[in-house]
Amino acid sequence: MDQQGMDDHEGVHVVGFEVPPSPDSSYNNPIPGNEDEGREPPLVPPHLQHTLLSFPPSQDESSPLPQPQTVVLNHLYIEKENTRSVVALGITHRYKAKFVTVVLYKPVLRR
Repeated sequence: MDQQGMDDHEGVHVVGFEVPPSPDSSYNNPIPGNEDEGREPPLVPPHLQHTLLSFPPSQDESSPLPQPQTVVLNHLYIEKENTRSVVALGITHRYKAKFVTVVLYKPVLRR
């Protein structure tokens, strides 16, 4: 078998399947301007701000946390309080009928 001819597909034609040429309009997209870079990022939807990290602590340690909303599942969220010396990152997953929340605490080095 000749391997040299296998790499060159230029001469291969399948009857009934001719690849159409790409339209010229697909190659002349405008270059993004500075106005795209100067805009602020979009605001976070309000329902993503109700995470388990932002839930106020309860006086009773045995009371369960509320069931998380489905929109916060599989999103990484951060607790942003300037009064603490740690940052908390959290993510909530659902496994069957149970919810699992993983929280990572990292100290913040102040200069």
